[in-house]
Amino acid sequence: MKFINRAFLMALFAVVVGFAAASQASAQGILSDILKRMDTNNKGLKSLRSNIKMSKHNAQLDEYDLYEGTVQYLPAPAKEKIRVRIDWTKPVEEQLAVGGGKYILYRPRLKQAIVGNVDSAKGNAEAGGALAFMSMSREQLKANYDVAYIGEETVNGSVRTWHIKLTPKSATSYKGADLWVDVNGMPVQAKVIEKNNDSTTIQLTAIDRNATVKADDFVIKPPKDTKIIQG
Repeated sequence: MKFINRAFLMALFAVVVGFAAASQASAQGILSDILKRMDTNNKGLKSLRSNIKMSKHNAQLDEYDLYEGTVQYLPAPAKEKIRVRIDWTKPVEEQLAVGGGKYILYRPRLKQAIVGNVDSAKGNAEAGGALAFMSMSREQLKANYDVAYIGEETVNGSVRTWHIKLTPKSATSYKGADLWVDVNGMPVQAKVIEKNNDSTTIQLTAIDRNATVKADDFVIKPPKDTKIIQG
């Protein structure tokens, strides 16, 4: 009886190990397909216009701040060359422009504009940094992150996506990031997790790929009486 039990346990262990190995191989196959689709989408994406939602989570207080607006976006191989224009409409009107590694956040109601570097952006200006993940090539992702496949998930109630997790291979200002990629290889949601567990989640809807976007669209010129604040 002991021999039979031992043989059964060994056989069960072999089945479990084999199943785990097969599952891992399957996950790697899916991940490879996702990255390939993302690469195809990335190479064909010249511009983008869409609606945007942002959720900022304060982990210590467990509170969320929610924002809505529209975004215009020009991807680029280097993060510093990406150009973004976000016009927030809720809960208040604000305008954000990102380009050349710099940003300007104009707040009409306060008659002030916050300017600074994207890497040190805080508040609503962090949206530009989250969007940068959406234009990374397969080579950039593999070179800078350990990429893991999490599973299939639905975004915005109906959009089928694949969820992948990005863990930086070297020291960064954040802990990690997550991307939700649709069947066409387009990242429709991105989440950046800070070292203190605060997070910023960006979601795109009504996406217009390769829309006509002009360089002037990314220029924000506040009135002369606007107070300039270094961010």
